[in-house]
Amino acid sequence: MDYHDDSKVKRFIKLIISMGFYFCTSAKEVILWLARRKSAATCVVLHYHGIAPEYRALFARQMDILSRLTAPIASDNQNPLQPGKRYAAVTFDDGFLNVAENAVPELVRTKIPATIFVVADLLGASATWGTLGSDCIAEERLISAEQLTGLPADLILIGSHTLSHPWLPSISEEQARIEVAASRDKLGKLLNREIRLFSFPYGALNDRLIDLCRDAGYERVFTILPRLAFADPREFVTGRVIVEPTDWVLEFRLKLLGAYRWLPSAFALKQMLFSFLPIKQKAAYAPEENRLMRTREWL
Repeated sequence: MDYHDDSKVKRFIKLIISMGFYFCTSAKEVILWLARRKSAATCVVLHYHGIAPEYRALFARQMDILSRLTAPIASDNQNPLQPGKRYAAVTFDDGFLNVAENAVPELVRTKIPATIFVVADLLGASATWGTLGSDCIAEERLISAEQLTGLPADLILIGSHTLSHPWLPSISEEQARIEVAASRDKLGKLLNREIRLFSFPYGALNDRLIDLCRDAGYERVFTILPRLAFADPREFVTGRVIVEPTDWVLEFRLKLLGAYRWLPSAFALKQMLFSFLPIKQKAAYAPEENRLMRTREWL
């Protein structure tokens, strides 16, 4: 079985588990409805990368689904969510030019707010960080400073994605501090507005990096763990669910409705079981496989 076949099998297994999870949580909501009580509000933050021209129509369909099933909100939301309602926020990592060209017009059409996290030192350049999981993004063009300032500020928020897109846990604390803080300052001066949001490249983070973001003045940081968002409207660390314009329609709907939020628990269980493996078996995992296991490949 090649990588793509293996990837489809994993997607299908996750889809089946997520369907079961959704039916279980829906049963709970029905019970609350029968008891004349409103269920708690839910919010899912979607996490995209690029939107290639050939996938614009698929992305547009996803935004239409989002508008029908949820109430779109901005990712800097700090207002309490209304019980019984479903919300969704849209984000893009890396700041690819194809997002400005293909996604932003559809967001304007549907009046859906979004946040684009950009790499401050690489505006107008090409991606230098290669491939992670199924994303083939090496050499993909990034939005320029001029194009960034031309985005509709009333609908598109800009957040930081560091200066150079490093694997933050692998660099020194001082280097990480510069990547986190200097990117905020640079983008703030360019756009003449405060940069309040940050997302971790590759989703790689630890407690110390979160503290560095607090020290830098960010109001919220984003991970790639698919947890529900904004249960506390002033939460600092917010989870997101990874989506692609090529997601199956049912797959996208389930992600949008929070049915993939069982994955962090499964991920934690995998990590716990891995810790019990003999040292020789742990050594069998290549460093790159270990890195992917800690991030996106297992989500």
